[in-house]
Amino acid sequence: METNELYLSSVKKQMHYYKTIGEKAIDQLQTEQLFITPNDDSNSIAAIVKHLSGNMLSRWTDFLTTDGEKEWRERDYEFETSITSKEEVIAIWNKGWNCFFQAIESLKPEELVQIIYIRNEGQTALDAINRQLAHYPYHIGQIVFYAKQLKNSNWDSLSIPKNNSNQHNAAKFAQEKSIKHFTDEELKRLK
Repeated sequence: METNELYLSSVKKQMHYYKTIGEKAIDQLQTEQLFITPNDDSNSIAAIVKHLSGNMLSRWTDFLTTDGEKEWRERDYEFETSITSKEEVIAIWNKGWNCFFQAIESLKPEELVQIIYIRNEGQTALDAINRQLAHYPYHIGQIVFYAKQLKNSNWDSLSIPKNNSNQHNAAKFAQEKSIKHFTDEELKRLK
């Protein structure tokens, strides 16, 4: 497999992992918890989901041929509460992720060097993907952190549980060395 193919495969695996992490955090919450904001300058989990989805739909619709900041995007509206159910939150979440994965699945390795635009600023498709590899996990981290605060002590850990690092590492080092993507086992564990 050539480098560009490996890169795209890695992107897909990492994004599936972060999507799963976000879903596992949201699954642990009651509907009303998705709409709580601690103060006027903060966003609810539902608003973060709307923003992620709005970004994905804008960036990944016609990814290679149109500016990533679409004229029809209403970014400020993404932070307003207009949804009321957990089902709507999940539907909006999935709509964005489906758009992202369709675009990535259709991308050819040689297209990674193609220049695309976001707000009239040109960059390679690879750079645009890297931009989102930082942006989406940033917001998913917010979702996880906030969900954990809302759940308090009833939180089901999505990573190595607190005070379990030595046990986790011992199990890893007891295995034969192997080459694999870090998400291979993590996604199985989260399912």
